[in-house]
Amino acid sequence: MQDSQLLRYSRQILLPQVDIVGQQRLLAARVLVIGAGGLGCPAALYLAAAGVGTLVLADDDHVELSNLQRQIAHGDADIDQPKAQSLASSVLAINPELEVIALNERLQGEALAEQVAAADVVLDCTDRFSSRFPINAACVAAGTPLVSGAAIRFSGQLAVFDRRLPDAPCYGCLYPPDELGDEEMTCAESGVIAPLVGIIGAFQALEALKLISGAGSAHRGLATFDGLTGEWRRMGLKRDPGCQVCGTAHS
Repeated sequence: MQDSQLLRYSRQILLPQVDIVGQQRLLAARVLVIGAGGLGCPAALYLAAAGVGTLVLADDDHVELSNLQRQIAHGDADIDQPKAQSLASSVLAINPELEVIALNERLQGEALAEQVAAADVVLDCTDRFSSRFPINAACVAAGTPLVSGAAIRFSGQLAVFDRRLPDAPCYGCLYPPDELGDEEMTCAESGVIAPLVGIIGAFQALEALKLISGAGSAHRGLATFDGLTGEWRRMGLKRDPGCQVCGTAHS
């Protein structure tokens, strides 16, 4: 590690749970952030500041004026620009030493599988079940830890799915695909308070940093946050043997 890196990351290295070894793990890590919107912006910015060596940012959308209320990596000058590229520019402005790969596309199929398999951790920062289900399936197939976040109105949630652990659940255990209807809420239809996505996105970044560095232990179960009361709730989550994705009949 260079002297400039020792200085840049000194406040993390001082933490005994991280130390130089943990920081070196971060510098050597590759994290895939899928979604460069409300959740992906704060998550990627904190991962960059913390020194994750390679960030892959994937999003097929473009920046719109209505995004700027909460998607803090984008500004007026970025309107009509690809979100992944805009976020990449903000990330590099914070930490130009990183390798940042902007994918201006919706990852799916083989491309999704390849990127998930190459990553040490995946952050699902999307806002639709149609994206979350294939991301989860790819993480289960590759054995890559998944940090899933969601935010709508004044409510947020976070869960970590690490299939490297025995009997760990996956996203499909929490939300079985065949039990969900065709309708789903998004910020565009239901609204969202601006700081909520920052809270959940930062939470996702924290869990990714712990998974990589070895500090502490990853979050277990499902955490929900009520922004109107400021209350967190935590619920246990067990693996479903009948899960369509990770159940014993499908393994």
